[in-house]
Amino acid sequence: MMSEQEALKCSSARNRGGVQRVEGKLRASVEKGDYYEAHQMYRTLFFRYMSQAKHVEARELMYSGALLFFSYNQQNSAADLSMLVLESLEQSDAKVADDILEHLAKLFSLMDPNSPERVAFVSRALKWSTGGSGKLGHPKLHQLLAVTLWKEQNYSESRYHFLHSSDGEGCAQMLVEYSAARGFRSEVDMFVAQAVLQFLCLKNKSSASVVFSTYTQKHPSIEKGPPFGQPLLNFIWFLLLAVDGGKLTVFTVLCEQYQPSLKRDPMYNEYLDRIGQLFFGVPPKQSSSYGGLLARPLFCLPGNLLNSLMGSGEEEEGEEAQEDSSPIELD
Repeated sequence: MMSEQEALKCSSARNRGGVQRVEGKLRASVEKGDYYEAHQMYRTLFFRYMSQAKHVEARELMYSGALLFFSYNQQNSAADLSMLVLESLEQSDAKVADDILEHLAKLFSLMDPNSPERVAFVSRALKWSTGGSGKLGHPKLHQLLAVTLWKEQNYSESRYHFLHSSDGEGCAQMLVEYSAARGFRSEVDMFVAQAVLQFLCLKNKSSASVVFSTYTQKHPSIEKGPPFGQPLLNFIWFLLLAVDGGKLTVFTVLCEQYQPSLKRDPMYNEYLDRIGQLFFGVPPKQSSSYGGLLARPLFCLPGNLLNSLMGSGEEEEGEEAQEDSSPIELD
């Protein structure tokens, strides 16, 4: 007699064979130009599979269908099926896995960059990737989205997603290109300074260090350092060392000494207030106005980065302030 495991394998094979036959018929309809009929059939099959709790089959069919419609430049139908891919994930107990995140990023990359559907899709995809929590999305998905936007030369949005990934090296390489394409030579230090400060505000010290070292090594307009020819880069270098040391006195004197460079962008001191709280135990200012983060004179800071920079009660307790009257020691 056939074992239960063998029976399940046979059933799965039959189901997959059935799906492949259906896919063949739908592909033939699309190739003939019967886009509307094929689209409606995809939707009908999706809801049939979902009602039978065949979430994987539903997701795979919608994904292949979306790719098919994208290949025929049927953006609306493809975007609709892409949304159904997300619906199948939201209604199932599917775990976040690299292959699923890569599929979502692939669909995102094929959507019209200017379509409202793309905005809705990425918002739902990021929410699903963190289990519907208030967090801002899985770092791997952010990294894949950042790379796609980088290829599209949408540097501002790419930078936002890199900030929420763990890919400091990729972020730095994108910033080098961003600086060369859109920035002035006098701003080469400001591109990386803002990124480092924001990574630190997001408590991502590792990526902050990687983005700084990679950017300063690869940017053609930056002479090899440290020390660097640009005072702001020297400040960032010292700041990263100070964060590792955790001495409040070092941090305070450093910020005082480099005020002329920090005044180049009014937001630097806002970021440093937050960094002081996170890494040096500095109490928050009573009248600190973080609303200014939304008004960027040089770079665009996406609005939904505001909450993550300020935290939502999840931040770690800052280290206890250490009184130290000795000279600065950054070695």
